[in-house]
Amino acid sequence: MEQLTPADIGLPPVPDQEGKRRALRRMKLVALAFLLGATVIFLLTTWAQSAGWPGWVGYVRAAAEAGMVGALADWFAVTALFRRPLGLPIPHTAIIPSKKNMIGSSLGEFVGTNFLSEHVVRDKLQRVQVSRRFGEWLAKPENAERVTSELATVVRGVVTVLKDEDVQAVMEQAVVRRVVEQPWGPPLGKLLEQVFADGAHYKLVDLMCDRAYEWVRDNHATVLRVVSDRAPSWSPKFVDAMLADKVYGEVLSFAWAVKTDVNHPMRLALDKFLGEFAQDLQNDAETMARAEQVKQQILDHPDVQKLIGSAWSTAKGMLLNAAEDPSSELRRRVREGLRNLGERLVSDEGLGGKVDGWVQGAAAYVVRNYSTEITTIITDTVERWDAEETSRKVELQVGRDLQFIRINGTVVGALAGLVIYTVAQLLF
Repeated sequence: MEQLTPADIGLPPVPDQEGKRRALRRMKLVALAFLLGATVIFLLTTWAQSAGWPGWVGYVRAAAEAGMVGALADWFAVTALFRRPLGLPIPHTAIIPSKKNMIGSSLGEFVGTNFLSEHVVRDKLQRVQVSRRFGEWLAKPENAERVTSELATVVRGVVTVLKDEDVQAVMEQAVVRRVVEQPWGPPLGKLLEQVFADGAHYKLVDLMCDRAYEWVRDNHATVLRVVSDRAPSWSPKFVDAMLADKVYGEVLSFAWAVKTDVNHPMRLALDKFLGEFAQDLQNDAETMARAEQVKQQILDHPDVQKLIGSAWSTAKGMLLNAAEDPSSELRRRVREGLRNLGERLVSDEGLGGKVDGWVQGAAAYVVRNYSTEITTIITDTVERWDAEETSRKVELQVGRDLQFIRINGTVVGALAGLVIYTVAQLLF
């Protein structure tokens, strides 16, 4: 399957780890530059005040001093999240490394409470309209072809992995043994009874009568030979010939009558026999026993055994050929079926509602019964992390944004210092 990139689904590209490290170092240098700038300004204005410069220098000095203090305070706060500032064992520092397991547990609990609740999941899936979106995607020919190709790959993989002897054993256990154990008489009798009641057997009877008449008509010599062979040895040959012709004529007339008269006694007798035979298959113990004997003879026949043995090999070859050929009837039908399903999911609100209900129900079941196991993934993963490695991972993800706290601390501190110094000058 072709691998999707973030751009394919409308997301911005994910920066690599090295890129994040460079961005973090750059922002740290910017924040440090603000601190150094405030420090330099503080030193210069302090010298200027001692040198007798005008009063405005005091305002700048106060702003620089407060900015420097704000920058140092925020540097301490940001650094204390990930490590001990200057390596000193100051209480309540290196919060992430020391509180790693508690953070992981709290994060897992937060996710489970706020994201893996049944109400939240159902509401989100209802607003997403999974069936409509999936239907619109599946209705496109290229997507239906893609799903068909993936299904073909799965079929090829499964069929290839399965051992022929294992499948053969399963088929014998699940199919052949059930056929052997299931009596044939009663179900076959019910089937024949329904066929006879509907009159579907009349065409077969007509065919048999037609063929019987045609055989008699086309086998005059055979009938004569049979009659002659059965005649007494002392009977004259011309008498045998006359008798044979008479018998042949009677048989031919009888066959014609049966063929043309739908109410002929022979036909009626045949209907009666078939009806009684269907009843006997269901109720007569001797007939049912003979049906079982016939069944066993059929299953024990070498050709039938050979057919059973080669059934999986034949089916396997057909599946592989159909899966590998994009123009095969199987793949074409699957492809068309998927497209039709996609169109129905879009147009049929009833079907779409059912699918959405199934999806919501399945998701709710998972959340309801396995939310604890899902959130355990977060807590267990965090617990397995090394403390220092955890700190580095978190800092790499959010450290760049935290550097803005240092920058803002410098700027806000300078403004606050300037305001405080100004108010003090005005009041005193």
